[in-house]
Amino acid sequence: MPGTCHSREAPSPCRGGSLGSACRSVLMTGDPYAKVMAARAVAREWRLGRLAHEFDVAMPDRPARGERPELLPPARMPKRRKGGSIAHRIALLHAIAHIEYVAIDLAVDLVGRFGGQFPRAFADDWMKVAAEEAMHFALIQRRLRQLGAAYGDLPAHDGLWEAAEATAHDAAARLAVVPLVLEARGLDVTPQMIVRLDAAGDGISSRILARIYSDEINHVATGMKWFESSARDSGVTPAEQWRALVGRYFGGALKPPFNDSARASAGLTPEFYASLAVPEPSAQT
Repeated sequence: MPGTCHSREAPSPCRGGSLGSACRSVLMTGDPYAKVMAARAVAREWRLGRLAHEFDVAMPDRPARGERPELLPPARMPKRRKGGSIAHRIALLHAIAHIEYVAIDLAVDLVGRFGGQFPRAFADDWMKVAAEEAMHFALIQRRLRQLGAAYGDLPAHDGLWEAAEATAHDAAARLAVVPLVLEARGLDVTPQMIVRLDAAGDGISSRILARIYSDEINHVATGMKWFESSARDSGVTPAEQWRALVGRYFGGALKPPFNDSARASAGLTPEFYASLAVPEPSAQT
């Protein structure tokens, strides 16, 4: 029926509707499987030219969430050990699954909330990112099931969406913090995760993380592309504006070590972040 679509929890994007409404439908879908399918559907409909470049509805303050996982403050999250047991690998993969799940909403909200401030290419780029984040979540969820677990079995924290709330009024701030701090941090830590999984004999999981790592370099590059565009329009240098926005809106510390080569390949050079880094502790003698 024209104009009517269905998913598990929320209406799917429909031909002839607006991109803004379609983004909102993804955000209002709480079931993880349904959210993955909705995000992929929005990206496909947009790519095929079936959604209007219109932003006629407000994005929710918070996306819908299912009953699981339990969301805890970051300080109350259990500490993950670095061993190679199945339990430790499940905990690692569950944490990554949650990051990818929230990343779907972060990309979709970026389009729905700020898309009207940018050319169509902005939506092109970030809907592609949303589809890739959905694919990442699906890959990790499938691997968890192979290991006898599932997303939602362990608690997770809501720190990623707190960054979105803090920057909900400012596109440049959102770009500075989410792709260029939070996603960039993934470039720093993922290579060692891959090494640990390989050492544990879990080549399947390590290959999934390698795929995600490659995509995340491109996501950071996409963030840099649009952040630099925004900074040029504002008449200040990108590095100066980035440092000012991160200092204002990011509550955490920028902790080394940094994967300078991966960051630089995405356009995020030490000129941006070196002066904001917390000094590494001196070796004890």
